[in-house]
Amino acid sequence: MKSLLRIIFAAATASVLMASAVAPSDAASAHRTSTKGFDGLWSVTIMTIYGNCDRSYRYPLVVQNGRVLKADTDSSYQVAGAVAHNGAIRVTVSGGGQTASGYGRLAHNRGAGVWRTSAGDCSGRWSAERRG
Repeated sequence: MKSLLRIIFAAATASVLMASAVAPSDAASAHRTSTKGFDGLWSVTIMTIYGNCDRSYRYPLVVQNGRVLKADTDSSYQVAGAVAHNGAIRVTVSGGGQTASGYGRLAHNRGAGVWRTSAGDCSGRWSAERRG
């Protein structure tokens, strides 16, 4: 369960922190028509508010063409997620026979949201910052 939560938070954080290098004059139109404005490396912090899961985690995630991806090669878990053109993000992390989901919003170089395990035994908040 603890490693699954780490994965979920990493995926959510990466989604929030990733952004492409868009010129300021092009930023508004790029965010309205494309998810590329969120592409990049993100640092995600995951905090447990309810349940017997590790209190907090920090992980890197990558957003690429609106998809949330792992920033490492660890095969013990899977990440599936997406970022919409308006910054809305939804991520599912699976590993060790467990699943957790997170959702929230990315804006510019930061993001935040909530997460919970599929069984509902742990939940909390996540925040993210762009690193790349």
